[in-house]
Amino acid sequence: MNNTLTIEAKHSPEFLERLLRVCRHRGFSIITINATTEQQLTNIELTVSSERDISLLIKQINKVIGVLTVTLSASSRNIKASA
Repeated sequence: MNNTLTIEAKHSPEFLERLLRVCRHRGFSIITINATTEQQLTNIELTVSSERDISLLIKQINKVIGVLTVTLSASSRNIKASA
């Protein structure tokens, strides 16, 4: 299942490293990541994939130092078909 998160955080050099570590430790694979920085804020759109419940990751991301908001933007299920 793919989920897209929108994260707003205070700009710091180590923030992205912390975010990626949390995703890896919680068993989520990163599909895409887009980040922009304006003034002292970093906006990140992160698409992750896992069979685990996305709320587990959202709770942990909220605990990362510097995170202001985390929003679930989209969810989609991967459907595999075979003949």
